[in-house]
Order: sequence, then structure tokens, then C-alpha cells
Amino acid sequence: MRLSRAAVWTLIAAGPIALVFVTASTPTAPVAAPQDRASTAQAVTALAADPSGYAQVFMTAWLRSRADDTASSQARLAQSMAPDVELPDPAPDAHSAPASVIPVHSARTGAGAWSVTVAAQYAEGTVRYFAVPVTTNTAGTSFAVTAAPAVVAGPGRAEPSESPYTLPVPDGELSSTVGEFFAAYLTGAGEVDRYLAPGVHLTAVSPAPFSAVTVRQISAIEEAAAGNTVPGDGTRVRIQATATAQDTSGRWPLVYELTLTARSGRWEVAALTSATGQGGGDRI
Repeated sequence: MRLSRAAVWTLIAAGPIALVFVTASTPTAPVAAPQDRASTAQAVTALAADPSGYAQVFMTAWLRSRADDTASSQARLAQSMAPDVELPDPAPDAHSAPASVIPVHSARTGAGAWSVTVAAQYAEGTVRYFAVPVTTNTAGTSFAVTAAPAVVAGPGRAEPSESPYTLPVPDGELSSTVGEFFAAYLTGAGEVDRYLAPGVHLTAVSPAPFSAVTVRQISAIEEAAAGNTVPGDGTRVRIQATATAQDTSGRWPLVYELTLTARSGRWEVAALTSATGQGGGDRI
């Protein structure tokens, strides 16, 4: 009887404790998670469905086709991608086929519908822009050009934003490091690793494209880069370097953005951007 009473009281006492334990250990599912996953899936699908490349291939074939020669390889390709679209009928003395066709803009115009603007550049130096209507399936795995392209005006010229690199950097330790780094990176003169901060990895351009490179100007954002001495360890500065590279075919102006850090009395490269002001390029 005593054991029975003890067991009963143990169960009664353990009930609330067990309830608290179960409640605390049960994970609470976030309400927004399914929506977040759905938004991510939609973004990935939209990215995968962008038909810019498809429109580029079609326009390259279409502009090199002739209505009186439907058996040519370019005409067959254009018609296979857009069976209901008429082929052009250029005059015998018309300008040559475009040297290149490049997509410059794409926009969704509806469910599964896109308008892709491509630029056709001709050997004569002219550029003509076309808007190509393209439709895609839900998964973005199949495409079709739905109508003949339309000649449109080219995109406007945007005003460049004001450069944040306003402080000139004089000749000194920083400019010397930058010059030697680019000599190693672009000409193979020395090892790139010796100019990199710890933990940073960057491979020199190979094969080396240039025989010589000269850094003509360096501008910085932070005042520490413009000083005559190397600041304390951990100081971080962002600079823009304007260089001229030389190869057998001539001279080439190049502009890079770099981040450097100070360590043990020397500057080290912590990051490199090859596309200035565009948020792209190769970052370390």
C-alpha cells in the first residue's frame, strides 16, 4: 500500500514537470518560414527563367537570315526557335550581318512573358537595338519567341555617381606596395602571395597578359592611406589605382579598387575588385 501511494504521488508530482518539459522541448515553427522559402523559390525561378541568352541566339540567327534563302543554317535555326516569325528580306546592297549581338536588358511583362532588349553591333560601327518578346514555361526550362522583334531606342546614358576616392595618395610605402603587387599580378614579376594579408588568397593572371604595368595615380577614401608613414596594425583603407599596362599590341588603361591593411609596418592587400564602382569583379 505504501509503495502504491508513493507511486501515485510520484506520478501526480511528475505530471506538471513532464508537461513543462514537453512544452519547452517542442520547437516552435516560425510562421514566416514558408513565406520566406516561397519568396526564395520564386526569386530562383525568375533568375533561371530569364531568357536573355535565348533571345541573343535567336536574334543572331534572325539577323543573318534571308526570306529568300530559308534553307540556310541561320534561317533554319531562327525558324526552329520561332516557327511563326517571318524572316527579314534585306536588299542586295544592305549592310553586312552584325558582328555581335548582346542582350542589354530583360524585363518581365506578365506571367511567363519577357521582353529582352538586344544590341546588334555592325562592322560599320553602328548599333541597332531590338526588343524580342519571349515566353517561358513555369520552370523556366523552355522558351519561345512569340513575335518578330521590334526596333527600339537604345538605353539612356546614366550619370555616374560621384567617386568616393577623393584623397590623393603620394609616393610612399602604400604606392610602392600597390605597384609591386600589380607587377606580380599582371606580369608575373614576383610572387603575389608576399603582398597579401594573412588568410587572403589570390592567383596571378596566367599566362601573364602584360610585359609591364605602371601605376599612374592612387586615390583613397580614408585619410590613413594618404599619410607618409604606415599606421598601426589593423588599419584598413580603400583605394582606387589607375594603371597603364603594356603588351605587344599596345598600352591598356586599367582601373582597380583595392582594400589594404597595415601590419608590422607594411601595407598588405586584403581585397581586390576588378570592376570599379559596379559591385562586381573578383573579390578576395
